[in-house]
Amino acid sequence: MRRIALISLCAVLPIAAQNLSGRRAPSFSLPDSKLQQHDILDYRGKWLLLDFMKTDCPFCKALSQNLESIKRRYAGKVEVLSVVVSPPENMGTVGKYMTDNKLTNPITFDMGQVAITYFQATPQRPTFDTPHLFVIDPNGNIVRDWGQSDQTRDILEGKGLAAMLDLLLSGKK
Repeated sequence: MRRIALISLCAVLPIAAQNLSGRRAPSFSLPDSKLQQHDILDYRGKWLLLDFMKTDCPFCKALSQNLESIKRRYAGKVEVLSVVVSPPENMGTVGKYMTDNKLTNPITFDMGQVAITYFQATPQRPTFDTPHLFVIDPNGNIVRDWGQSDQTRDILEGKGLAAMLDLLLSGKK
């Protein structure tokens, strides 16, 4: 039964992906709320889950909790990093969000440039929806990405992300 569910999940996930995958992850270095810099190059050699979020987004809260669980489950193999756009986010909103949700994963502040490169924003499409999760392999390539939708709910809020990571870590993309 578990195998059927996994096969079904693998069949649906490519359809639910947002087509921002299959390219090199744009480089960046961003500060977190403790003013520690997080450079994407520091994560080479490990899988990185990069989450673009907002502190007032109810779906982001569910994903944040899921990412905390993923970080514990894959300790040493998978890293988690979240990004918010500032403004409107600031030290106060992020600090309260981290405390209220008991988060240990760093949340970094972007002035918009990193989001623009990841979402390939254009004047015709200048915005993006949150949450949005990018899976970056140890070589620095975006191998999967998902935005919030009914088709991605299990990935972002349920057990689908762990199942996908099991496949990716085993080399069975």
